[in-house]
Amino acid sequence: MPSNEIEPASNSEDIVKESQRRMSQAVEFLKRGLSTIRTGRATPSIVENILIDYYGTPTPLKQLASLSAPDAQLILVQPYDRSSIKEIEKAILSSSMGFNPANDGNIIRIPIPPLSQDRRKELAKSVGKMIEESKIAVRNVRRDGIEKLKNLQRNKSISEDEGKRAEVDLQKQTASHTSIMDDLYSQKSVDLMTV
Repeated sequence: MPSNEIEPASNSEDIVKESQRRMSQAVEFLKRGLSTIRTGRATPSIVENILIDYYGTPTPLKQLASLSAPDAQLILVQPYDRSSIKEIEKAILSSSMGFNPANDGNIIRIPIPPLSQDRRKELAKSVGKMIEESKIAVRNVRRDGIEKLKNLQRNKSISEDEGKRAEVDLQKQTASHTSIMDDLYSQKSVDLMTV
């Protein structure tokens, strides 16, 4: 039975692979975070993680309802359990997103108002901050990997040449992942500034 504990890396290849995995996780985390920032278009991802008090248990909206965006200015929420519709509506109203949902007893309609220019700039700044934090996380993974490589060199587990090659691989991975983050930033900025 495999254990969940991370084994100490025994060679440079393991260190590079583990670092690459952790960098990819940072990118995925960033993508999830960016999907929750609303642009001018309606997307279900901006409301799917709102927590609903469902029989005393905080439950993400996506587990309680079918979510869709039939057009660019509307999100439809169709609860699986109609008795939860009031709690869902209350949670959407009290979220920090400023939505004003309308409930007809079966479906909740959430009109998405257009973003003001000031709000777009504010959101662009927060996206920039998220990107920078993610880049820092990737650079920290690289630093940890290089430290592990140096420890293996000190212990004579790997040669200096092997350590240098692995460091170059780590740097390439870092550059690749930060480039992906820059692309995500560009895409989200265009989405935010498109009226």
